[in-house]
Amino acid sequence: MSRIGKKPVPVPAGVTASVDGQTVIAKGTKGELQFVVSQEVSVKMEEGAVSVTPLSQSKDARAKWGMARTMISNIFTGVKDGFEKKLEISGVGYRAAMQGKNLQLSLGFSHEVIYDVPAGITVATPKPTEIVVSGIDKQVVGQVAAEIREYRSPEPYKGKGVRYAGEVIVRKAGKKK
Repeated sequence: MSRIGKKPVPVPAGVTASVDGQTVIAKGTKGELQFVVSQEVSVKMEEGAVSVTPLSQSKDARAKWGMARTMISNIFTGVKDGFEKKLEISGVGYRAAMQGKNLQLSLGFSHEVIYDVPAGITVATPKPTEIVVSGIDKQVVGQVAAEIREYRSPEPYKGKGVRYAGEVIVRKAGKKK
């Protein structure tokens, strides 16, 4: 049984939520998001909270039960506060800068890497070695951060590359004489 799915998702103050069939719609100060729940799970609005229940006890329905509850919770958090991921760049000459709506990265290649930022996502560079990705959709924010990190993921010998803030890079010993 899902321990997460059993709890109803309370609608936060400042957010209006509605359930239309299998679609949950949330409107808040940051924008509007919607999530379509699987057909194996039922969703209903009760007393200022959204509750999710599986329609059967199959393994698939129980797996989608907890996931649906978490996705609904994420859209409520997204329209109220938003999400953000911070990236750090380490390495000599490695830096980032915004060029209009695009992110320009110098990562030790023979050319500059230009990343086209998708709609609904805000990318800021408070320092040349720091990137802040923010938006209302948690999945898209994480995907954009992962795509930026993928250009030069941190290597284990010197730790050079793009990493998430707070990420620990396990270092290897170099050559021994």
